[in-house]
Amino acid sequence: MSNDTTRNDAELAPVKFSRLTRRGVILGLSVSQVVSVALAATVAVAALYVAGGAGLLLVSPIWVSAVIVTWAPVRGRKIVEWIPLITHWVVRVIARQLIYRRRIRKPRPAGTLALPGDAAALREYHDPETDAVMIHDPHQRTLTAILQVSHPSFVLLDPGEQQRRVTGWGRVLSTCCRSGRIARIQVLERTLPDSGTGLAQWWSRHGVNDDSWVSTTYQQLIERAGPAGERHVTTISLALDMKAAARAIRTAGGGIRGAAHVLRQEMNTFTTALRSADLKPSAWYTPGDLAIALRSAYDPSIAATLERAGDLGHDLATAGPVAVEESWDSLRSDSAVNAVLWVSEWPRSQVYPGFLSPVLLTSGVRRSFTLLCHPVRADQAARDIRRRKTEHISDAAQRAKLGQIEDAHQTAEYHDVLQQEADLTAGHGVLRYTGLIAVSAATPDELEAAVAEIEQAAIQASCETRRLVGQQAQAFTAAALPLCRGI
Repeated sequence: MSNDTTRNDAELAPVKFSRLTRRGVILGLSVSQVVSVALAATVAVAALYVAGGAGLLLVSPIWVSAVIVTWAPVRGRKIVEWIPLITHWVVRVIARQLIYRRRIRKPRPAGTLALPGDAAALREYHDPETDAVMIHDPHQRTLTAILQVSHPSFVLLDPGEQQRRVTGWGRVLSTCCRSGRIARIQVLERTLPDSGTGLAQWWSRHGVNDDSWVSTTYQQLIERAGPAGERHVTTISLALDMKAAARAIRTAGGGIRGAAHVLRQEMNTFTTALRSADLKPSAWYTPGDLAIALRSAYDPSIAATLERAGDLGHDLATAGPVAVEESWDSLRSDSAVNAVLWVSEWPRSQVYPGFLSPVLLTSGVRRSFTLLCHPVRADQAARDIRRRKTEHISDAAQRAKLGQIEDAHQTAEYHDVLQQEADLTAGHGVLRYTGLIAVSAATPDELEAAVAEIEQAAIQASCETRRLVGQQAQAFTAAALPLCRGI
């Protein structure tokens, strides 16, 4: 999808997402399908040449199975596409990598995050100039900073103001695209049980505590009603691509310190763009802020208590879960059972910017919605668009030679490519989006009910969701934690 900032600010304009491309290497076949078809053809031709029709019949279980595996769908995927996922899952089961237990007596290396799985490699760096915590991923070579933003309720604004804010957010994303050093942006919107701190602060500033019956009753009502509610928290994580910024990092002194210097430049530019879009960024997350966010994700029942506990729970070394157990389609953490859904299809028709309201405003469900934005450099986007145009045209010519009918979905994908090319030529940025929804509940039965409710809300938002399987631990890290990690 390309962000468009040329709309008229006087009225709210609809937007349209590019379709999820399903093109393959040749004639719509993926690499795994091509390998499977080649295997079937090789076996069939060899048997035919060696033993004729009898040989072809003898090896028919092999080539028939390959053909079935290539084209037979199971839950939206071809069987051949399930093979790598299932193989990886079996390997993890044999290696006993599905269960995590913290070793209480064994200290962790200094500067590491107490997280399970592949997130255990993450390192923290406390920037002395900004007091922000930066998360270093040595495998993906990224350095991430996090901040919280506040904003008025979008759905309550008038259409003109909504369009103005959408245009401002488009400029923020365009800024990230022009940078060329941003690997990923994560927008995480999560619901948390309200600790009542906000109501208590309001009462301390505006209330009259004169020991009267009215004052006492009102204060008791605030103490009881606060923890029973819920609030929404929005964070934005900015990941620096250390490989793309290698020259600037070397100029700044190299290493993590040099990367932190480059990331600070991006942070200043990003906060300026946010303020121009009428978003109110808070100070960048400190180690204590990140520790509370991580602990609240794995142990939601303790989130409200930690907010009232002062400095308790602000140590990153102990912020991770005590126990995690992954199953095929869910993840059990300290006090919750979790499941992650992937937004497999965005709206195919034009929708207004507030189309996600049914998902984001669903009450009574504890969930985290993550939008991962992958900025694409202008030169790389232009090359990718030219390549896809060439592939579309060559595939169309090949289908015409074979007498196949042009599919409407393929025509729509080609029009999406042309629209992206036009937007890129007009100076807009191109981004790739990934949507993830992490749903949490206290019991498996409550989780299934919550997942069903979120799926219905996604249908109301004109989106299609799929429950991820075989990779729930990695998906939960990407969907529920503000670490700007992909999947």
